[in-house]
Formats: sequence, structure tokens, C-alpha cells
Amino acid sequence: MTSARPNIIFIMADDHASKAISAYGAGINHTPNIDRLAEEGMQFNHCYATNSICTPSRAAILTGTHNHVNGVMTLNDSIKKHLPNVAKHLRTGGYRTAMVGKWHLGEGRAHEPTGFDYWSVLPGQGDYWDPEFIEETGKTVEKGYVTDIITDKSLKWISETQARDAQTWDTAEEKKKKKSFFLMCHHKAPHRSWEYDAKHKDLYTDPIRVPETYDDDYKNRARAAKAAKMRVAEDMTYQDLGLVQPDGGDAVGERVVQESGSAQRKVPVDAKRLMDKADGTVFTFGSEEELARFKFQRYMQRYLRVIQSVDDNVGRVLDHLEANGLAENTVVMYTSDQGFFLGEGAVAGE
Repeated sequence: MTSARPNIIFIMADDHASKAISAYGAGINHTPNIDRLAEEGMQFNHCYATNSICTPSRAAILTGTHNHVNGVMTLNDSIKKHLPNVAKHLRTGGYRTAMVGKWHLGEGRAHEPTGFDYWSVLPGQGDYWDPEFIEETGKTVEKGYVTDIITDKSLKWISETQARDAQTWDTAEEKKKKKSFFLMCHHKAPHRSWEYDAKHKDLYTDPIRVPETYDDDYKNRARAAKAAKMRVAEDMTYQDLGLVQPDGGDAVGERVVQESGSAQRKVPVDAKRLMDKADGTVFTFGSEEELARFKFQRYMQRYLRVIQSVDDNVGRVLDHLEANGLAENTVVMYTSDQGFFLGEGAVAGE
């Protein structure tokens, strides 16, 4: 690290379980680029979200305050733009600042990102493919896969920031005054519905070990835990699992209204025949237990494939820093807004 103030890149995923980072040793997937951060820097083994749902967790991270202080306690709350946050502090201290990707703290002038020289954020949860972005100048749609696009925008901003500084370096004294940068690169992935890039479609085809508690009957647990609609075997939708949803009413599956307002249906626990949405492969089941195991494997495949794109793009960021002489004086952090259950207790959720 040089004597200059370090650049800071804060990369945050959405719902990334530590178990799905190979540096933590679970052995279910391989994330070589995220592992580079653990190997070359510091790995945290005991991390806890103050409020383990997206919006409150993001507010706590941005402001450095608990949710009863910042007022963002549910998914329906929005952050107030007058609140102090880390970007405002760093910008006041001379940093160039940017926010790219998932914001999820409200939309409109009263709730848009503040403290950032540049921001380009997804509305709500955003889309995996051809996502819309909201910027200070308006809305734009970018063609492609969202994890790649968020990284493209982040690296473009870094390059433009460095080029702008290079043009103003007239003297050695001015070079010393070069502004460091602070970038929040926030991925939508691996939030459900786990729509992966086709280049990863052949990954994780071998069976993944089912957690010992996958068949938990909740007899000795709190009633609230049993009542939660987060079971892999019972509450996954056709979209979650990349399956064709037949036309029809409740006989097709229980109707679920998503945060975006779209209506989906759950795959029934006694379904006998399902079809892959991408290639038309037909799956048949002789028992509810066989179907429950299929849902777990299908869920894990999709979840881990989406994470592979996140890891690829962490690698792109690290390679960009190396190639442009920025690695030595840049702090890179990787985290998630909260963890996620990967079938433990039969659950898929925060």
C-alpha cells in the first residue's frame, strides 16, 4: 500500500450464503476470484446482519446505524436522503464516489442515492436480463446480463475517473492531490429467481449433498418457524426452478404475488411431470419425496450458477486493478446484504 489514501471498492451481492464461497470450505462450489480476496487479504468468519432482509440491511451498511435509528425496518420502508452515509463522509473528505447496481432503498427524489458523484441503480429488485437502470439524468435500458453490466458500468467509471485525473496532472504537486475513489458495486445476484448466464448451464450437474435437516418436521421448533412460507419442497415457484408453468388456476399451484407485483404459482408437492423452460426436458416423479429431492438439486444448481457469474466479475475487477496499476493502493471488500439458507431446515431464504 502506498502513502496515498487508498481507493475503496465495496462489492456486495444479494443473498450470498457464506457456504457458497469456496474459501469457507463447504465444498459445494468453486469461487476462485472471491477466494483471492480471502487468500491475499482478510477473511471474516463471524459476520452478522443487523436485520437480515434486503432493504434494512442495506440501510444499516450505508449509514452505519441500526434500523431503529435510520428508520428503515422493513422491505417497504425507504431511506431518507438527508441521512448521513459513508459516501457523503468520504466525498466530503475528497473522494470521488459512485454507486452502481442494486439500490433497493426507495425511488424518487426523496430516496435516490446521495453522496455519490455518479450513480446508476436498478429499480426495485431489477431484472437479470436487459435490465433498466435509473440515473440522475433519467432511465436507460442496457442489453445483456445484469451481473456483467453492473461490472461494465463500474469499470467504466473507474477508467473515466482515472483519465480525468490524468488530464489535470500538470505538476508534481497537483499529482499529489489526485482524488482517491470510493465505489459501491452492488450485484442483484444471487437473488431469486436465479436466472443464470447460459455459459454456466453445464456447471454443478453432479448431485449436491442434501443437508441433514432438509426433512425437518419442525415438531420441536417455534410455531413461527413452521409457518414460514420458505420451504424448498413446498414453496418454490415454477419460475424459481426454471420450469414451464402450465395454464390454469389453483390446480396448477398456489398463487404467489411477488414484490414486483407479478403473480407466479408454486410447484405442487405432488406434481408428477415438469418441463424445463429452456430446453423442453421433461422430468417425471414417482413420489413426493423424489420431487422434493429434485427441487433441492434444481434450486442449488441455479443458485450456484448465478454465483459463478458474480465470481467471474469479481475477477474482472481485480484484473482491471492489476492491469492499470491500481491494485497496490485499492482496498477491495466483498460481502452480501445477508446470508441465505441452502436447504438447511428445508428452507430457502434469508
